[in-house]
Amino acid sequence: MYNQLISKKIKLAVIGLGYVGLPLALEFAKHFSVIGYDINQRNLKLLQSKIDPSKEIPQESFHNRDIHFTSNSEELRDASFFVIAVPTPIDKYNKPDLRPLLSATLTVANIIQPGDYVIYESTVYPGCTYEECVPLLERVSGLRVRRDFKVGYSPERINPGDAEHSLQNTIKIVSACDSESLETTAKVYESVVTAGVHRAPDIRVAEAAKIIENTQRDVNIALMNELSILFNRMGINTYDVIQAAATKWNFVPYTPGLVGGHCIGVDPYYMVHKASELKYHPQMIASGRFVNDSMGGYIAKQTVKKLLSNDLPLLRAKVLILGVTYKENVSDIRNSKVVDIVRELQSFRVAVDVVDPHADPHAVEEEYQIKMLPKPGGKYHAVIVAVAHKDYVKMTENDFKELLDPKGLVVDLRGVFKETIKELRYWSL
Repeated sequence: MYNQLISKKIKLAVIGLGYVGLPLALEFAKHFSVIGYDINQRNLKLLQSKIDPSKEIPQESFHNRDIHFTSNSEELRDASFFVIAVPTPIDKYNKPDLRPLLSATLTVANIIQPGDYVIYESTVYPGCTYEECVPLLERVSGLRVRRDFKVGYSPERINPGDAEHSLQNTIKIVSACDSESLETTAKVYESVVTAGVHRAPDIRVAEAAKIIENTQRDVNIALMNELSILFNRMGINTYDVIQAAATKWNFVPYTPGLVGGHCIGVDPYYMVHKASELKYHPQMIASGRFVNDSMGGYIAKQTVKKLLSNDLPLLRAKVLILGVTYKENVSDIRNSKVVDIVRELQSFRVAVDVVDPHADPHAVEEEYQIKMLPKPGGKYHAVIVAVAHKDYVKMTENDFKELLDPKGLVVDLRGVFKETIKELRYWSL
């Protein structure tokens, strides 16, 4: 299989060209003949013009790549090695929403041939590949795993907005249905991951490894969020505490904040779902999710208290929120917890303006019914720096003074301006 790929006698297809699939497809296209498949027509037109819809990848990264972008599933018949990298979100009940994953699996199942490989990158709970995906592949294709086709799992580790930890320099976990396919899969990924690969003993181990990577981070942030609430009641600055504690060699300096996006705020629910199937309640994981999901409301309520303490009627209050993406320096608005701050403030009938140079205003309005402003309008009683975009980190106290009423408040979720705000009212987690 690998020799046929490297000689371009057969093609490799990447299903799903988002934050995970696109950089992977472009890297593979340095070595193999690649088909990039996505059903989003708007994004596909941009990709065909060598434009990354997320603005993460520069145009020159499309140059000298053997890649063809399409939404026509029939063109996938030219491929023999399929990599599925579609989103795995949760529904409104915080249950796994496997529809994108199963839809992509069905697309491949309709065209798969004996000898083909199907590798999953999407984050799932341990057991999902064999319990949900493989049966669908077998039922529709009439083929059998191991005997007729191979299945593997290599969890994505793309971190949007992080230039330091790239696909190439981050070790890749690989797993497969047997030893032969494991070595082939490892060889394919080794061609694009200079840091090397880690061969997991089986697919469930690889699935579980991905889940705990993000669940561990979620639980640690939840601890810091809970401590920040406690420290706030005690009048202690959380960032001063973290700075002091970090002088010990084995202290890990997690910081409080909003936990959104398509990974950390979602993946633990996949583990909770699997635990419930096994009649077990994972108290720490579930509690961490509860704490982190409540932080948007907490921040809004603290802002309201500060406004009221300044004898300001809430009906006259006007608040500016800087940033709506789920993290700094990206355009991704999926599962943004800034929206919780907006909703909670609006429930107190506070007027809220939102600006973000990275977010698509049309996408924000379509997803959250929030009309963003191209720039701040007028004076505000509070400015909430919700996302520490590089554009905002550069702001000075004078910049805030231009935005704020003389008695205005700066709410600094990441503690960025802790040392620079001296004259204005200031609050952080």
